Amino acid sequence: MTLPRLIIAGLNGGTGKTITSLGTTRAWSRKGKCIKPFKKGPDYIDAKWLALASQHPCTNLDPYLLNNATLKALFATAAAGYEGALIEGNRGLFDGKDITGTCSTAELARIINTPVILAMDCTKMTRTAAAILTGMLNFEDDLHIAGVILNRTATDRHRSILRQTIEYYTDVPVLGCLPKIKHNPIPERHMGLISNAEYAGTNSALEEVADIIEDHLDVEMMWEIASAAPEFSTQPNVWDIAEQAITGANSTPTIDTPCATTMPLCPEVKPTMAPRIGYVHDDALWFYYDENLQALQHAGAQLVRLSITSDKDWPQIDALYLGGGFPETMHESITANKKICEHVRGLAESGMPIYAECGGFMYLSKALVQEKSTSSMAGVLPVQTQLCKQPQGLGYIDAEVIKANPYHPLGSVVRGHEFHYSKCIIENEQPTFGFRLSKGFGMGERLDGLIYKNVFASYTHLFALGEPHWAVNFVRAAQEFKSGTPVTTAQ
Repeated sequence: MTLPRLIIAGLNGGTGKTITSLGTTRAWSRKGKCIKPFKKGPDYIDAKWLALASQHPCTNLDPYLLNNATLKALFATAAAGYEGALIEGNRGLFDGKDITGTCSTAELARIINTPVILAMDCTKMTRTAAAILTGMLNFEDDLHIAGVILNRTATDRHRSILRQTIEYYTDVPVLGCLPKIKHNPIPERHMGLISNAEYAGTNSALEEVADIIEDHLDVEMMWEIASAAPEFSTQPNVWDIAEQAITGANSTPTIDTPCATTMPLCPEVKPTMAPRIGYVHDDALWFYYDENLQALQHAGAQLVRLSITSDKDWPQIDALYLGGGFPETMHESITANKKICEHVRGLAESGMPIYAECGGFMYLSKALVQEKSTSSMAGVLPVQTQLCKQPQGLGYIDAEVIKANPYHPLGSVVRGHEFHYSKCIIENEQPTFGFRLSKGFGMGERLDGLIYKNVFASYTHLFALGEPHWAVNFVRAAQEFKSGTPVTTAQ
C-alpha cells in the first residue's frame, strides 16, 4: 500500500504541533490533495478541528486502547482511498505511560512505519536547539525524524542562528521557522482548543492558520517527506478483526444491511427488525468516536441523531447513547428544555438501555453545580455533578467490571480514558457502581459507572474497536427492549 504520510510531533504539549497540523492539513487540502487526518491518543476536540481542516473525518490512533494488529488495520482501513495522511501526535514525542515510553507518539511512528516532523518551541533558545535535537535523534532506534519546525522564533537574526546551528550539527532539514503569533486564530480554554460548535469563525480561522503555515514553512518539502514514507504492509479490514474478536475466526456473516458489509456481530437482529439507537449529537454533547457509531451500525443497529437542547419531539427509539461534551456551556438550554429531560427520565424508568459517557453522565444527574449557578439536569441518577477549576480526572483508565449489566461482562477489564473538570457529588442515596478502577479517578474512591435499571453512566470514554463486546451487547439489549423481552446482562 503506497500512502504518503507523516507524523507531526512535539517536545512536549504546547510546542505548536496542533497549529502546524491544522495549517498543513488545510494547506495541502486547498492544493487539491485528498488528506486523511489522524490524531494520536484520546482526543475529540483536536480531532474535530483536523476533520474540519481536511474536510474529511479524523480517526484516532491509540496504542493503549488498541493492540498493534488492530491499530495497523485501523490505519490502513481508514486511510484507504486517500492521497495522503497526516497524524498529529500528542504530548512529547517520547512521552508514554511508563519509563520505556509505552504508547508514546514515537511508538506509534514505529508501528505504522511513518516519518516524524518535530515542532520545537525555540523561545529564548539558539544553539541549545541543536543539542536538544541531537539528543532526540539518538534517544531511540528505528525512528525517522525527517525534519524540524522551529516555532515561536523572535527575529530574523534568531531564526538565522537557529537554522545555521541545526544544519551544522545535524543532518535534519529545517522546514521553516514560525514567528511568535500574537493572536491565536483558534481560541483555547481549559480542555484545549475551543469547540468549533461554539466558534462562528471556524473556516476563516483555519484559512488564517493555513496562510501562516504556507508563509513560513516549506509545505512542498513536507509533502516530499510524506511521499518518501515506506510502503505500508497490506492489512486486513479492521472490522474483520473486530468480528474475530467476538465470534472467532470461522464465523459466518448473518446480517445483510448496508452498514454491515463486515463485522455482523449480532445474529439475533433480522435485517428488517434492526433496533433504533438514538444518539445525542448537538452543541452540548458531541464527543463521539466515529468508530463507536460505526460499531453499533455494524452490529445491526439503525442510528437516530437527537438533541437535548431542542424541544423537538424525539422519534421512537429502542436505546439511547449519550456521548461526552460540554453540558456546562449549554446548561441554560438544557434546563429550559424540561420536555426532553422528562422524556429521557421516562425512557430510563421504562427500562430502556441507556449508555452515557462523561458529559452524558452529567446530563443524567440531578443537577450541574457551577460557581454561580445550579442547573437542573435530566434527574435520572441520584447524584449531582460540580464543575471545578482543575481537572478531576485525566488519563487512561483500567476498569474491572464489578456489577452485572447489559454492556460489559462481569469480571472483565475495560480500557478507556477520562478527562473531566466536574466531580460526582453523592448525597444521601448510595448509588450502584459497575467499575472499580485500578488506573484512573472516575467518580471517586476509584469507582465509576453508575448503574440504574438499564442505565450505565460513567466518566470513562471507551473506544469500540478496543472493546468490541460493547457494541454487540448494546445492540442486543436494544433488540431485547424492542421486542418486549427482559434486557439480559452481558456474558
